[in-house]
Amino acid sequence: MKYLGFILFTVMTNAAAQLMLKHGMMSLGSISFEGANPVLKLLQIVFSPWVFLGLCTFVISMASHLYVLSKVELSFAYPFLSLAYVAVAVFAYFVFHEDLNAWRIAGIAFICIGTVLIAQGGSGHAEASTPEQSVSTSELTR
Repeated sequence: MKYLGFILFTVMTNAAAQLMLKHGMMSLGSISFEGANPVLKLLQIVFSPWVFLGLCTFVISMASHLYVLSKVELSFAYPFLSLAYVAVAVFAYFVFHEDLNAWRIAGIAFICIGTVLIAQGGSGHAEASTPEQSVSTSELTR
């Protein structure tokens, strides 16, 4: 649990990036590549302020996730990223007035329950096994 703050930072920056990308794409309106140079259109999308800020935030999120992966087990850290779905759904409800019906709320509840169960399942620290803890194949056949 020592790195839980970093894990939650990763989750929140990931969710924030998704919300910024959505806002940026909404502000651009309908996108059409007909009659336009696709490379120029893509650059226009990438360098629009909210999309660019979202992409930069996503890079920060990934850098934080890489740090977390260097400190804890993948099987512990990765399921926490599902909390980004929870944050995005809740914030999208309030910011973009997206639907948050009973099925989505039930799914969010299951995600939260699953994440709590995974967090209780161990410390999550990535520890290299020492030679005395290792069991060789020849020892197993004895």
